[in-house]
Amino acid sequence: MSAASRRPRIAVVGAGSLIGEALIAELKLRSVARASLHALDDARDLGRVLADEEGALPIGDVARFDFSQADLVFFCARSSTAAQYAPAAAAHALVVDSTSAHRERTDVPLVIADVNPGALDGIGARGLVALPGSASVALATAVAPLAALAGLERLDVATYHSVSGNGRAAVDGLAAEAAALLSGRAVRPRAFGTQIAFNLLPLIGALGEDGVSSEERRLSSETRRVLDRPDLQVNATAVRVPVFFGHGLAVHALLGRRCTLADATEVLRRSNGVRLIEGEAGAREATPVSSALAPDQVYVGRLRVDQSRDRSLDFWVVADNVRKCAAHNAVSVAQILVNRCQ
Repeated sequence: MSAASRRPRIAVVGAGSLIGEALIAELKLRSVARASLHALDDARDLGRVLADEEGALPIGDVARFDFSQADLVFFCARSSTAAQYAPAAAAHALVVDSTSAHRERTDVPLVIADVNPGALDGIGARGLVALPGSASVALATAVAPLAALAGLERLDVATYHSVSGNGRAAVDGLAAEAAALLSGRAVRPRAFGTQIAFNLLPLIGALGEDGVSSEERRLSSETRRVLDRPDLQVNATAVRVPVFFGHGLAVHALLGRRCTLADATEVLRRSNGVRLIEGEAGAREATPVSSALAPDQVYVGRLRVDQSRDRSLDFWVVADNVRKCAAHNAVSVAQILVNRCQ
């Protein structure tokens, strides 16, 4: 950290991406003190200027940036860019990587600020921290309080990924497809290779020989690691849905011991980063449109005891994948690191 450690020099690589723009907005929303802010990207996104009420922020070339001029670096967009530049940046600065480039490295902490901040204990003024994928952040944030209350043996999860998980082109593609179909014109699929508007795609990522997709495998491994439960059984089915922002998850949790619905409700009410949706039938439920717009909460609703299986709970989870699960978590992790260096 520089001499001006109370006001770190910040760089955002992938500033022109959905997550990059949300992260910069999060820094400003939370009034994070900084000596400077550098917006960076690779050659494909150069030339853009990010503008808001504070003025214009041009996007510079990451290939020409001197990382010794930064104290805190965020990587937000392409995994290939993070793989190329994050290790070098970590030699000079604290690096928070929200891409998938370093998530599987056992020597790099994988952290959700609301779940396992203790994993940051070995990081000093320089180093690399990886963040889990958005679905993993939503799932682990919701189940961690229940695991602490009554243990956790197994999770059966069906995820409903919004298209923004694939970036701006996917959001634009869904909008274009919907407009075409509603206008009676032919659809030209772009982001997913097949129509996503008014459709469901039951495969996210590459399909393994065992029939498990790379997204399902990633969700399972990241959840185990963040919860520090290597023996946890996780059975996931990941589906892409025609929603712009906000991931949904239908979760069945087999606990280690019995707990009452009242106890589960109370522990979720008191948990960091979780908002429990309660009420009688017909009350407002958590949906991507109505609930996932809050950038600092994972919403849990439809909490109930599984009547067919002992020690089991069923519930529904919704979170803004771009703002809460990516940008908000990245800034929260960074603030923990910076505070420890002061």
